[in-house]
Amino acid sequence: MSADQRPHVNPWIITLSVMLATFMEVLDTTVVNVSIPHISGNLGATYEEGTWVVTSYLVANAIVLPMSGWLASYFGRRRLLLACVAMFTLASVLCGAATNLSGLIFFRVLQGLAGGGLQPLAQAIMFETFPKEKHGQAMAAYAMGIIVAPILGPTLGGWITDNYTWRWIFYLNVPVGIFSLAMMTRFVHDPPYLRRNREADVDLWGIGMLALGLGALQILLDTGQRKDWLGSQDIRIEAVVCVAALSIFIWRELTTEHPIVDLRALKDRSFAVGVCLMSAVGFCLYASLVLLPQYLETLLNYPSLQAGLALSPRGLGSFALTFFIGAIAARMDVRRLIVIGFAVGGTTMLMLSHLNLNAGYWDIFWPQLLQGASMSCVFVPLSAASMSHVAREKMGNATSIYNLMRNIGGSVGIAMMTTLLARRQQFHQNRLVEHMIPGNPRAYSLMQQFGGYFHSRGSDHALAIHQAQSAIYGMVQQQAAMLSFVEAFKLMALVFFALIPFVALLHDPKKERRQQPEKGSANPSHLPEPKEAAEVLSV
Repeated sequence: MSADQRPHVNPWIITLSVMLATFMEVLDTTVVNVSIPHISGNLGATYEEGTWVVTSYLVANAIVLPMSGWLASYFGRRRLLLACVAMFTLASVLCGAATNLSGLIFFRVLQGLAGGGLQPLAQAIMFETFPKEKHGQAMAAYAMGIIVAPILGPTLGGWITDNYTWRWIFYLNVPVGIFSLAMMTRFVHDPPYLRRNREADVDLWGIGMLALGLGALQILLDTGQRKDWLGSQDIRIEAVVCVAALSIFIWRELTTEHPIVDLRALKDRSFAVGVCLMSAVGFCLYASLVLLPQYLETLLNYPSLQAGLALSPRGLGSFALTFFIGAIAARMDVRRLIVIGFAVGGTTMLMLSHLNLNAGYWDIFWPQLLQGASMSCVFVPLSAASMSHVAREKMGNATSIYNLMRNIGGSVGIAMMTTLLARRQQFHQNRLVEHMIPGNPRAYSLMQQFGGYFHSRGSDHALAIHQAQSAIYGMVQQQAAMLSFVEAFKLMALVFFALIPFVALLHDPKKERRQQPEKGSANPSHLPEPKEAAEVLSV
C-alpha cells in the first residue's frame, strides 16, 4: 500500500486496537484451564464434563481459523473483524452469566467461532498499516501479546478464581472488547486492493468437511487419554470420521474453483516447509506450557498461582529479544536465526530434563528465560522465510493455514506428551516396585527406617509398618513421575534438534531481494517485499 493510500492515522493506534483484541482471544485459550474444578463444582458438573468448557472453545476456534481468509474476501476484512470482536465480547458476557454447564458450553462455542479469525485478520491489518521501515517494530510489539498471553493465562485465571469468582474471567473481556471495537471502528480500514468476492460460489462441502474433520480431531486429541485412545469405541469412531472428513476436504479444496481454504499455497516449497516447522514448534511449545506447571504442582507442591508465575521468565526472554530480532530479520539470512533458535530451544529442553525432586526456582528460571529468547529467534524469521513467495492478496489465506497448523501441532503435542507421561509413569512405577521386595537390603533398610519413625510417633508395630509401606509407595510414585517428565523433556529436545536440517529447504528472502532487480522489476506486483513477509508473524 503506498503512502497516499494508507489511512492518515498513527499506526501505533491501530497496533493497540488489534493487539488488544488478539491478546484477549489468545488469553482465553488458557485462562479457563485452572478454573475448571471451580466451574464444575459451581454448576453441579463433574470435572470431565467441565473440561468441555475448554474443548468446545478450541473446536470452534479451529474450525473458523482456516476459513478466515475466505470469510474476509467474502464479507470484507474490516467488517468481519468488527463482527468477530463484537461477537466475542457479547459471548464473554453470556459465558459469565451462564447458570448451567450446557449454556456455558454453548456460549464458549460462540466465543471460539468469533475468536478464530482474530489472529490472521489482525496480522493482515498490521502488515498493511505500517510503512516497510517500521514493520519490524510493529510486528515485534504484536508478537509480544501473542507470546505472553498463553503464559499469563493460567496465572491470571488462578488469581481471579481464588480471589473473586470464575465468572470474572469472562467479564474482564468486556471493557477490553468494547475499547478495541471502538478504536477499530474509528481507525481500521481495508486496503484498496482487497476486493470483496461475493459472486463466487460458496464452498459448502468444504465448510462442512472442514468443520466435521477438525471438530472430530480436536475432540479426539482432548479426550483420547482419558478414554484410553483406540481402546475406546468413541475414539475409534472419531478417528474414522476425522480421517474421512479431512480426506474429502483436501480433495475438494484441490479440485474446486473457489475453495474455502486454498491449499494450493502449499505447492510453494518454502511455505510448505515453514508450515511443517511451525507445527513442530507448536508441538514443543504448547506441550511444555502444560508439562512444566504440572511438574511444579504435582511433584514440587507449588500452588497454582506460583506455578503460573514460574512460567514468567519465558515471557521475559521473549520480551528481551523480540524487538531486536524484528529489526534485524530483514537484513540477514533469517535461516541462521532459525537454526540458532532451534539449537537453543533444544538445549533448554535438555536443561529441563535434568530437573529433579529437589529443583529450586533458579533451576527452572534459566531454561525458561533462554527458551523465551530462542522462540524470538524462530517466530519472526520463520515467518519471513515461509511467506517470502506468498502474494500479498493471498496473505490472509496463508496466515490462516499457518496459524491453524501451529494450533494443531500444539494440540497434538499436548495429547502425546500427556499420554507419554501417564504410560511411562506406570512403566517406571512397575520397574521400581520390582525392587521394593523384602529380599532387597536397601528396601528392607528403608522399610525399617520408616517403620521406626512412625513407631516413635506413637503408632503400634502393625500400623507403623502399614504407614511405612504407604510412604515408600508414595516415594515410588514420585520417582516414577519424575522419570516420565525427564523422558518427555528429552523427547522435545530431540524434536527441536531434528528440525535443524530442514531449515536449509527454506528460501532466503534477503538473497531473493538482491536478485529481483536483475529480472527487471524491483518488486513484482504479485510478490510482497521480503521485509514485509518477514514481519507477518504467526506466533
